Amino acid sequence: MLNETINCSPAIWQPMMQQQVFRGLLDSFSYPGRITPCADHETSACLAVLIALVDGETTLADPQQLLSSALWARLETRPCVLEKAAFILLNGAPEPDFDPCIGTLDAPETGATILLRVAALHPDLTGNLSLHLSGPGIESTTSISVDGLHPAWIDARQEWVSAFPLGVDFLLCDEHHFVAMPRTTQITIGDAA
Repeated sequence: MLNETINCSPAIWQPMMQQQVFRGLLDSFSYPGRITPCADHETSACLAVLIALVDGETTLADPQQLLSSALWARLETRPCVLEKAAFILLNGAPEPDFDPCIGTLDAPETGATILLRVAALHPDLTGNLSLHLSGPGIESTTSISVDGLHPAWIDARQEWVSAFPLGVDFLLCDEHHFVAMPRTTQITIGDAA
């Protein structure tokens, strides 16, 4: 079951820790499907990722109010509606019911990055939802499984990335790990690759 509390340690606000998280993100986006441990084990991975990525120039949607007002103040990012936000934080268990920004042909990089909190990420197929990934950064295919992610997210993502280079990037975060799924990654659901 997903812990509803987003944990935060004082160490995550230090530049050195944020740099370690950012390096982990670079590695995760370079090798989609690779489950990366969060550098700060006392801070929720989704919060550590946000701290490394957002600033006063970025926009964030948190429609489920996962972040406390104190964390919003520390992040110093601008709140925004789902459909226009650069970053979106949501629990992955409910189905998606919105259309995020997918960028434009002139600026595809403005497509949203969606952070989905899940109960657990597994480097094998022992979780509830098996995902098989292929594409740039993956030698052939790689498989992971996830607890606490509604399968409709994968279907919605397929639609959102169908007009490449437009699209969205996904980051799945359990309490202490994250995995990147850039828009160039193909994802299928099932028991076998």
